[in-house]
Formats: sequence, structure tokens, C-alpha cells
Amino acid sequence: MIVAFSVTPIGTASPSVADEVADAVRIVRDSGLPNRTNSMFTEIEGEWDVVMNVVKRAVDAVLARSERVSLVLKADIRPGTTGALDAKIAAIEERL
Repeated sequence: MIVAFSVTPIGTASPSVADEVADAVRIVRDSGLPNRTNSMFTEIEGEWDVVMNVVKRAVDAVLARSERVSLVLKADIRPGTTGALDAKIAAIEERL
């Protein structure tokens, strides 16, 4: 599966949430799963239980620094598929 998610702290005193978001992204990168981060979402690919555990740990990392968290999550669940994180982009690029 591929999960695109965004975790945002709520109730912080600073208008920037970069430090809190960096804590979440660090969890994802340290997971060893294929991933990428852009300006709006972090994508991660792997088996359901493993990916969801990483998302939970990322949320928990942000919760450790804020009183509340907003989580947006979108999933593409396709059992038996690997390498889709890059393959989906490659398929579009071929057509462009």
C-alpha cells in the first residue's frame, strides 16, 4: 500500500510548524520504507500494519510537542504490489 499523509500540530505558539513536522518525517525516514516528502504530504509504501505503525509513531512524535494534532491520510491499497511509489510517477512521465 501507499499512504500519503499530513500531520499538523494544533495549538502551538509559533506560526511555523517545521520543527514538529520534521519530527514526523524523521520517523518515516528512519523506518527504512520507501518514502518521499513534498510541501504538503509525506508518502510511504509498505505492508498495511507496518505503514500504519509508522504513521502512528509520526503522529505520536508531533503529539509529544503539541496538545492536538490534525491527520489527513489517503491510501492506495493494492495487495502484492511493490515499487508503486516510483512506478506511478514513471507511468505519468512516460505519457508526458
